Amino acid sequence: MRKPRRLSNEELAPWVWSRPTPHHTPEGKGECEAARGFASGSSPQPINWHTLFGNANPVEIEVGTGKGLFLLNASLARPDTNFFGIEIVRKYQLYAATRYAIRGLPNVKTACADAKAVLREFVPAESVTAVHVYFPDPWWKARHKKRRVFTPEFATLTARAIVPHGRLYIASDVEEYFDVMTAIVSAMPAFAIRPEEEELAAPRTEAGFATNFERKALDGGGAVWRAVYERTTESVATVTDPAG
Repeated sequence: MRKPRRLSNEELAPWVWSRPTPHHTPEGKGECEAARGFASGSSPQPINWHTLFGNANPVEIEVGTGKGLFLLNASLARPDTNFFGIEIVRKYQLYAATRYAIRGLPNVKTACADAKAVLREFVPAESVTAVHVYFPDPWWKARHKKRRVFTPEFATLTARAIVPHGRLYIASDVEEYFDVMTAIVSAMPAFAIRPEEEELAAPRTEAGFATNFERKALDGGGAVWRAVYERTTESVATVTDPAG
């Protein structure tokens, strides 16, 4: 893959959403800022999607965009849908933003942030039509458990964000982690599995693979597990973590 040419922060600005917070992390330095409390007397301002994108089109979120291949294909294929990608590693977020900027894509934005913090503090309830979570890191060691993205708390925040009858799309090349994710979501009345739609999770397109992780997994002889859930009209409740 040819590396996109380096763009300045000013050139990338239309494709970057910055979390309004008193803390600051220098650009280009490792992971973005994790969830932190706000200064006394301050409170987060929810994202106004209409203002952010300049239109009232439906919004979909991808958590963990990596180098941005899925959102690149999705935003090109569906210009009437807005896409918001969240990535914790700044170099990948900047890489993805550059891909969208050099093509002038008007319907995709990126954020370098902790996804749980963004969902909890900035995404309005029932404001997005879909959330995509593809190939999240499993973090095997117990001391790294806090880094695992897909937890009962995350699933609760996701359910809160999605409109009734919207979709949650998940895919993983790690069966054990996929089983944890599906166990969490399947235990929630707020979601109903749609097995007939599972191939729509990290979907293949004419352009090829939906994500770089899927390409690596299948090229290495591995498998990919997928699932799609519909947001029901049931209330949102946090379930027990099957991973302990």
